[in-house]
Amino acid sequence: MNKVVANAEEAIRDVQDGATILVGGFGLCGIPENLIAALVRKGVKNLTTISNNAGVDDFGLGLLLRTRQIRKHIGSYVGENKLLEQMVLSGELELELNPQGTLAERIRAGGAGIAAFFTPTGYGTVIAEGKEAREFDGRYYIMERGLRADFALIKAWKGDTWGNLVYRKTTRNFNPMMATAARVTIAEVEQLVEVGQIDPDDVHTPSVYVKRIFQGTNYLKRIEKHCVRKVS
Repeated sequence: MNKVVANAEEAIRDVQDGATILVGGFGLCGIPENLIAALVRKGVKNLTTISNNAGVDDFGLGLLLRTRQIRKHIGSYVGENKLLEQMVLSGELELELNPQGTLAERIRAGGAGIAAFFTPTGYGTVIAEGKEAREFDGRYYIMERGLRADFALIKAWKGDTWGNLVYRKTTRNFNPMMATAARVTIAEVEQLVEVGQIDPDDVHTPSVYVKRIFQGTNYLKRIEKHCVRKVS
């Protein structure tokens, strides 16, 4: 049951070219910094990434964009990454945009074994192009497919050697649902403890979903935009 690996490199040992990867986090909050850096060092190519954001130009998924390791990105908010914009406009990167709630539900559905669902969000817009539409109770809905991946790279505040995870505050964003929606879920944590040191009532992601876990190091925890009030 001990799922601990030595480091990020060992954790991603079987990630190959062309893999589809769920990457946790919201903006730069709760992103798996060590795992992203390990992917850059490994040099795997033609990745499909599923993540709410695409990082910034020099951090997060922006590091994988800079090295041209991502072929396609499925996400919601991409407004903080100029390089991504350039790559999309030049045809170098395929981009699939989703309304944020739709993206979250697609991942949740994938983890729950739900192949597809209907949502009113996006009906009558470019989001609906090529998708089945149905009327329910006088309102039109479009069909969205659940999302699953080969790997989920997630970050938690605390985890035990079995893989039970606890997220802290807003890092409990896309990480929990992504943990359920991949063939192999890999977690990096700030604190790695022994089994029994996490109260079962505090567990956000049960160990059954996690295949590998390690303690991360040197977290930068970058902030996208510093907004502070001027002191008079």
